[in-house]
Amino acid sequence: MRRLVLSASPRAWHKGYQWLDALPALPDSPGAYRWFYADVTAGEYSAVFIFMVGSLFSPRYSARARGGALPLEHCAVNFALYHRGTRRRWVLSEYPRARVQRRGRALRIGGSLLEYTPDGTVRMEVDERCAPFGGALRARLELEPQVVAADEVRLVPGLPHFWRALAPRAKARLEVSSEGVVGEGLGYHDSNHGEELLGARLPGWHWARVHGPEETVVDYHLPGGVAPLRVTAGAAGTKSERGPVLAEARPTSLTGWGLRVPARLYSGGAEVGAPRLLESSPFYARVEARSEGLDVMGEVADFRRFHSPFIRWMAHFRTRVERGT
Repeated sequence: MRRLVLSASPRAWHKGYQWLDALPALPDSPGAYRWFYADVTAGEYSAVFIFMVGSLFSPRYSARARGGALPLEHCAVNFALYHRGTRRRWVLSEYPRARVQRRGRALRIGGSLLEYTPDGTVRMEVDERCAPFGGALRARLELEPQVVAADEVRLVPGLPHFWRALAPRAKARLEVSSEGVVGEGLGYHDSNHGEELLGARLPGWHWARVHGPEETVVDYHLPGGVAPLRVTAGAAGTKSERGPVLAEARPTSLTGWGLRVPARLYSGGAEVGAPRLLESSPFYARVEARSEGLDVMGEVADFRRFHSPFIRWMAHFRTRVERGT
């Protein structure tokens, strides 16, 4: 693979990356987005936290962005808890601009908080209700990065979509107090942002991160023959590479919704095993696999499908909308 960058930087921490003074500017043009993603594996549990400005899961943003709707008008918090591959709790709450605050290194959406602390810890706190009409949920994730961040990369040459693995490998502590869950394990954290609606020119992607005993590998596969991206992070450092395109396509299978997902998950060239479907919808799937010290979490997304009026209508049933000021 062709090496792009090394992540060492005089402005990086000794073990991670932070915005030293403040979070980056939040998107302010129709169709734009920025989100902050983290996942954790802690024993028999796994969980995903996502803070979104310009929510990719919002049927309202999808329908209104071409008419001028702004990303800050459609912010969201997503949380999912899984036990042995089965979903236990699901949160997807969408908020208007009045319920969003960005101060220094912190972003608050509703009652939930994302914060980058001066000592290098990444903290996510979710104080929500399960979607669409469920009970209260409180969850907390703390990540202590064990490697430096990768540099930001453009996903597809010529298109305004970017990705950065901020904490590819991190010591993690998960607490879901409303469920009595406490655990420690390995975490992962990244951020995506873009200046146009996903699905307009970038139809989708699939990616997976693999935690191994000594290093973490993240593979990002893109459509249209674009060379894939890979981030490798471990004791030897963090590096980003692009390409080459696989000579032969790896086998896929169809979900019950007709979405094509990988039939097997891999760590580099080594097969980890068949994925378990954690989430399955007409446009999005979340997958997981564990085998012999390897832990894989990944996603498949087809954003063109999401913009279908029928699928947007279905998405309302997975979302809780806060309309108050």
